[in-house]
Amino acid sequence: MENALKNLITSNFNESIEAKQKACVILAEPVYQAALLIINAFKSGNKLLICGNGGSAADSQHFAAEFTGRYEMERTPLPAIALTTDSSALTAIGNDYSFDVVFSKQVEALGQANDILFGISTSGNSVNVMRAIEIAHDKGMIVIILTGKNGGKMASMLKDGDVNINSPLGRTARIQETHLLVLHTLCDVIDNALFKLSK
Repeated sequence: MENALKNLITSNFNESIEAKQKACVILAEPVYQAALLIINAFKSGNKLLICGNGGSAADSQHFAAEFTGRYEMERTPLPAIALTTDSSALTAIGNDYSFDVVFSKQVEALGQANDILFGISTSGNSVNVMRAIEIAHDKGMIVIILTGKNGGKMASMLKDGDVNINSPLGRTARIQETHLLVLHTLCDVIDNALFKLSK
């Protein structure tokens, strides 16, 4: 049993490494395009609204905190809001309307033209994120989605100028690990573009 468990540990690490190596080839361009959109939004005084469910909700909060606090370098805070954190809004909207609109109602209230909605979903089929995308488009916002597998229904909702960062892996754990690397990479690229390389 000891050897089997140790082999399982090694297998998980190796599988994660292989997944990230595969993702690097596929995702470099969409990550770059997403970074440019966020850089331009911040330069123009627009903000980033981020949403997702479960592990993707945690990623949303993590991503927003890297901007409003800091990633690695000291710099001016950047306007990013995780739509997953206000328990009163989430429970009120979910109770009075439905869970399907817990994000779209907030996008309707907070989003403005040329802001960015950043939706995270490992399946690409999260209904509440899809509803948020619809409202974001209605308000003239740009949409970036971070998905897994085949991108799901969310992939078909994008318009010209939107970006899908799709990690085409099958296992949810590997998709989520790749998503975190993508988010950290975006933070690094955006910080360097705005505060280091531009000087």
